[in-house]
Amino acid sequence: MIILPYRTSIRPRRTPYANYALIALNVIIFLLEYGTHPITGQLVFRAWVARFMLTPNELHLWQLVSYAFLHGGFIHILGNMFFLYLFGNNVNDKFGHIGYLCFYLAGAIFSGIGHAVVHSGSSIPTLGASGAVAAVTGAYLVLFPQTLITVLYWLFFIGVVEVPALYFIALKMILIDNMIARYTRYVAYDAHLAGYSFGIAALIGLLATGLIGGSSFDLWAMIKRWNRRRQYRDAVSGGYDPFTGRTRTKQIKVREVKKTAAEQQAEKKIKELRSEINGRMLERNLPAAAEVYLELIKLDSEQILPRQHLLDIANQLAGDNKPAESARAYEQFLTHYGNYEYVEQVELMLGILYCRYLNQPEQAVKHLEAAAKKLSDPGQLKMCQDEIARLQK
Repeated sequence: MIILPYRTSIRPRRTPYANYALIALNVIIFLLEYGTHPITGQLVFRAWVARFMLTPNELHLWQLVSYAFLHGGFIHILGNMFFLYLFGNNVNDKFGHIGYLCFYLAGAIFSGIGHAVVHSGSSIPTLGASGAVAAVTGAYLVLFPQTLITVLYWLFFIGVVEVPALYFIALKMILIDNMIARYTRYVAYDAHLAGYSFGIAALIGLLATGLIGGSSFDLWAMIKRWNRRRQYRDAVSGGYDPFTGRTRTKQIKVREVKKTAAEQQAEKKIKELRSEINGRMLERNLPAAAEVYLELIKLDSEQILPRQHLLDIANQLAGDNKPAESARAYEQFLTHYGNYEYVEQVELMLGILYCRYLNQPEQAVKHLEAAAKKLSDPGQLKMCQDEIARLQK
């Protein structure tokens, strides 16, 4: 059975010149590697090539980079450059040219180290860009896991199928090709696995720390959503009621207190309003959800919405020029969700609301100073510091 990916569902926004340059450099070096044998007339490696291959038991530092620009035949370089083109263009677009070149070289180095460590006593030289390409492919997996890869297959007939990148790369390229079906001799499977591991780990780290911008569709965002669902399940199993926003506690009832008709009516109304908010949020009708939220807290000021709902509604109220209501929602958010990963943005919004709209300078300074400690965006940090300086004059 032949399985060949040949297209992805996304295209880079900018021309990936760095990736094209790497492909061209690999091809040029490949053409320079070979000469004609003086007796047989066959194509053979030139004498200098052996010095730049990676030999684990005689490792030189430069070999951790140089081996990745050498190839052992036409099929070898064709396969590596094809996958570099397939996955590298979009990764280049995400990193920028300099960042992408640095990442590619780091992938070559780490995959070379992985191979050298596993085969430390081997005298068999290794060459090829496949470890660096594996790092790039791992980066693609993290950045674009939900994109579709069009795959050509040939079993008893030829056909095509679209497979999400997460499953194709993780299951086919990593698990099956490099961990289960290790049948081909002289293939550096461990260099491939080291490259994939580096690419995946490095990108998750960069996204988690905010060193590169993420999206709601990358693997880190998917992990965070899974973690939120896990926390929600744990909260519900621990007694949290998403319909009332309160935690049910086990109590020994001495006597049952019957609720008055007014209390029963209020409880019914609260459930209806929370249900309506959930429906509006599913429709992404934020203005309507915000209005229902204001009605809800008039009935019971202690009502707490799920984290993302409350944040979206607070943002909507700010956009609707309702600073007092917005500030109250943000304060409630900080009280109950203070471990939010972007809490500095909420602190900044509160500082601006108290400073510019509600004339509460002490509250403004408190929140702006909290935001300034965590803000990483230079523009936001400068704005925050300017507001603090103005308020403290």
